[in-house]
Amino acid sequence: MKTSSSPKVTIQNVVATARFNQRFDLNAITRAFPHVEYRPERFPGLVFRLEKPKTATLIFTSGRMFCTGAKSEGEARKAISKVARELWKAGVILHEKPEITIQNIVASMDLGDVVVDLEEIVNASPNLG
Repeated sequence: MKTSSSPKVTIQNVVATARFNQRFDLNAITRAFPHVEYRPERFPGLVFRLEKPKTATLIFTSGRMFCTGAKSEGEARKAISKVARELWKAGVILHEKPEITIQNIVASMDLGDVVVDLEEIVNASPNLG
């Protein structure tokens, strides 16, 4: 399988979690930030969207955050830090810096004209089948 150009890998999405060792009042956050989405009858988390970096951070009463939409690990960490700063500015007392963990990275690869038979790969790999 030779190709004339190098494969191009693109990160599509990075998911990071943050744990604050405290509880959040999502109703108070909603009052402070009218642009957030919070419909507890449909979903228990609040969605806090940022334009830069373009991400969505889910905030839960448990003190957990899930950030999605980042294009790098650094961007995910930056987004969580920015949401935390915005909460702080709005009067939400944060007792400590969050513990941030990268949970998942989704990437795509352009192989050019190389044909990949995924079924053949799965059948030939004992750990995948």
